[in-house]
Amino acid sequence: MRKALVVEDDGDIVELVSLYLAKDGWDVESVADGKRALERVRRGAYQLIILDIQLPGMDGLAVCGELRRDKATASIPLVMLTARGDESDRVVGLEMGADDYVVKPFSPKELLARVRALFRRLERRDETDDVSTIGLVEVDRARHLVRCAGKRVHLTAKEFALLTALIDARGRVLSRAALLQDVWGYSYAEGTRTVDVHVRRLREKMPAFAGSIVTVKSLGYRIPRDAE
Repeated sequence: MRKALVVEDDGDIVELVSLYLAKDGWDVESVADGKRALERVRRGAYQLIILDIQLPGMDGLAVCGELRRDKATASIPLVMLTARGDESDRVVGLEMGADDYVVKPFSPKELLARVRALFRRLERRDETDDVSTIGLVEVDRARHLVRCAGKRVHLTAKEFALLTALIDARGRVLSRAALLQDVWGYSYAEGTRTVDVHVRRLREKMPAFAGSIVTVKSLGYRIPRDAE
């Protein structure tokens, strides 16, 4: 059974989120503060983290940053919960390495839909080869490994899904809306900024390949078939 950790100090939210995840087949554990969350994740084997931003002591953004800097936890799928409605706060969460975010108050059904969408692409069986090579980048889909110029690159679940979506497009331009639907599994107006943040993170993590992730003005992104 897959294990999820809910990091939230509001007991009612913990109970609600845990209930819906458990019904969906998850073994759910919870902690109420950031430092304990880090300790728990480093000790346990979790396949999902639901992380509130506003936590006592160490906030969720700091926790997310620590997890993403550690190779052992860098790729664990992570969804942030935030009461902050300002777009800049959500972008900061994405830049720290969150795969997705849900703004409070939220429907537990919406959160579950986001989690399912997060794993849908990870678990999808592609018809293409397990290992794809384009320019300096090699992607091993079966083992969720990426190398750029021969060096291992640690990507989050959504970064990995975004990269493979662009590779699978075989040079075609993918609009932000299409990427949002394909990689995140939903669409809404603000979500296009989510795509831009993740593209920027891919470029930062693979500087030798950054120029091959091409921005097509007013349309979206593409990786040329002859990328270097």
